[in-house]
Amino acid sequence: MNDPIGDMLTRIRNAQMRGRSTVLTPASKLRGWVLDVLLDEGFIRGYEKTVDAKGHPAIEIALKYHEGAPVIRELRRVSKPGRRVYRGSKEIPQVRQGLGVAIVSTPNGVMSDASARSANVGGEVLCTVY
Repeated sequence: MNDPIGDMLTRIRNAQMRGRSTVLTPASKLRGWVLDVLLDEGFIRGYEKTVDAKGHPAIEIALKYHEGAPVIRELRRVSKPGRRVYRGSKEIPQVRQGLGVAIVSTPNGVMSDASARSANVGGEVLCTVY
């Protein structure tokens, strides 16, 4: 698999289109850090580390819905393996005038765009969520 973050985001999008309450994705530290930001920002109900049917470590993500509609309306990968996108602290994009969140991988860890701006650190813009 070339793009594990893109794979996880696609699994979340597909599960929400089908109305699923949970989705399973292979486990990794980076995926866990991205899910921590989504949880802190209120886009998912939670997640827990489990084991899949073949015995491999996995993460089960509990998706969040409001009045039958998914809370996550748009989930887009920004930095891809073929084209990395790095931004300074002043250049980190605002998503939908602050209603959405850009998830940024910084030297201080994976954090939301607002946290990165307040900490005055830039980094790789992983994805945007609205």
